[in-house]
Amino acid sequence: MSAPWYAVFCKPRGEATAEINLLRQGYITYLPRLRSERRRAGKWVECVEPLFPRYLFLRPRDAAHSLAPVRSTLGVTGLVRFGVQPAVVPPALIEQLRASEAAAGEVPGQPARSDLFAPGAAVKFMSGPFAGLEGIFGKANGTERVIVLLEILGRMQDVDVERDWIVPAAA
Repeated sequence: MSAPWYAVFCKPRGEATAEINLLRQGYITYLPRLRSERRRAGKWVECVEPLFPRYLFLRPRDAAHSLAPVRSTLGVTGLVRFGVQPAVVPPALIEQLRASEAAAGEVPGQPARSDLFAPGAAVKFMSGPFAGLEGIFGKANGTERVIVLLEILGRMQDVDVERDWIVPAAA
């Protein structure tokens, strides 16, 4: 059984910063986004905003992965709690949010629906200097490159690599 999902309360407009820093620590994150139109400088512009401002969802990579570092992560205010217990988010809710987001259309900054990789997904290097190693997909970096989080010397590090070097890791 996989680890449960938790809700994270972020600093104002700090959702993206929190997401990146939590990914670097090896957590699996999900930040639902919404495409909308806003009036800026007298013109309507399309923008992408968090569906739940100041909140994102987090799942430890396994049951032994501690939640203690979350509260001191850059961009994070703390975990949402009921009393002293962190609030557990039902996995069905996360799946429903992802399905609704996919049905609404592609969101810039998120992987295309046809893409195999979502932030936090486990990937394996099939070629290049890291062939045989596994990491965590961070985000697309242009059309040909991706950022993968790789454990190097005991720390999660961003590695900018060719998109063709990685494949989804076997579950």
